[in-house]
Amino acid sequence: MVALITTAVNPKAMWPGVKHWFGKDYDEYQTQWTDLFEQQTSDKSYEEVMESVGFGLAVVKPQGSPTQYDADQQGSTFRFTHVAYSLGFIVSIEEQRDNLYADVAKRRAPDLAFSMRQTKENIAANVYNRAFNTSYLTGDGKALSVTDHPSMVGSQSNTLTTAADMSEASLEDLIIQINQAQDSRGRVVMMKGQTLHIPPQLEFEAYRILKSVQQNDTANNAINALRATGALPGGCKVNQFFSDPDAWFIRTDRRWSMLHFQRDALEFRDDGDHDTMNQKYAAYERYSVGSGDFRGLYASPGA
Repeated sequence: MVALITTAVNPKAMWPGVKHWFGKDYDEYQTQWTDLFEQQTSDKSYEEVMESVGFGLAVVKPQGSPTQYDADQQGSTFRFTHVAYSLGFIVSIEEQRDNLYADVAKRRAPDLAFSMRQTKENIAANVYNRAFNTSYLTGDGKALSVTDHPSMVGSQSNTLTTAADMSEASLEDLIIQINQAQDSRGRVVMMKGQTLHIPPQLEFEAYRILKSVQQNDTANNAINALRATGALPGGCKVNQFFSDPDAWFIRTDRRWSMLHFQRDALEFRDDGDHDTMNQKYAAYERYSVGSGDFRGLYASPGA
């Protein structure tokens, strides 16, 4: 069913006397999805990020024996299929001419833009919200954050072995895990945690943990090692679109991992219908978000 804005939709707008129209004048948070993903562009219907598995470790060569040879090979394929998002509204010619409140009509286009921005925030945050959900699999056939990502040397993990609420100790444990990361051949790779991403419910606890000079919530005369070592140089990012009040995430400095591909930038169009004389307004955008390497995000769903 096509929604049509007629004089019956906003009858009060046809009569004088309304002091203020509210509901479309709320402030909004600054863009948050850009903190969650590395931005890329695309000119195709989809993009693929391919894992290239390198060589293994060297082996002992006995005297007179030939050298053993290895081969690099293709690993997991992560496909980013771009999705189009669109929304619009139609206004009858009578509503346009009879509406006495210009600010009501003028707010419709900005409100449409607001809806498109909110859509993107939700789509982006859902990659994190579904990180532990086995109904949403990545290119290696596993959920984004699990203990058993497949590799040529066995399972690899980007989550705590035992799920834990965010605390000084659990943050340190996950950062240690990041610092011990390996590639798919078991070679140790240099990777560091960059930013902590949390829902609003954990904001104050996160700042107590990260900003305390001494060890948090103890009587010990010990420094706050997380702060002293600069373990998370990008700081803490609160995301209002995270749905789990206990889940927390650490983005690493791994490139080509948490990715956003912009296929078509946000655009607005308007057009008149000759038969009805209605005026149509529409917004359109196409993009994809996801993970190309699980090592770009380490997380815990909370206890």
